[in-house]
Amino acid sequence: MTEIETWEGEGGAAVTSPGEAARTSIHRVADAIKPGTILIKGGIPLPSSMLLRMEPYSGEWLTVTDERTAFEKEVEKAGWTFFFMAGEIKVTVFDFDRQKAVRAAWKRLIANVRSQGCNCIQITRIIGKSFLGVPYLSICAYPRHLQKGLVFSKQG
Repeated sequence: MTEIETWEGEGGAAVTSPGEAARTSIHRVADAIKPGTILIKGGIPLPSSMLLRMEPYSGEWLTVTDERTAFEKEVEKAGWTFFFMAGEIKVTVFDFDRQKAVRAAWKRLIANVRSQGCNCIQITRIIGKSFLGVPYLSICAYPRHLQKGLVFSKQG
């Protein structure tokens, strides 16, 4: 298998209603997460002046559907800061079932981001390869943090 950015045909669909989001744990990788995707932990109190378009992704996480530059302008206009944390995170999962690999990689990625006290993730790469005939998936991302103010404040 050669290096690819996304896999097609993972199953699932883009969820638009909150009821469906609660029942759906993972969405189609090619549609929901790809390099450049920003995901925000749900439940963050955002100012009403911040006009963002988001869609449910997995559990409490939401994908920002706005272009990154438009998103960052909205954050700045509201007087908030979107911190970029140095040090790319890479999680790798070996599994013949692609959906299981994506779910396992996502869980590890979330755990790592939470341990750093961050509430956002920016996907940089999704790589599918195989080693000795066993397929594996690697997701690379940067922890990001969205908050009011200029001094980083961890969230538990």
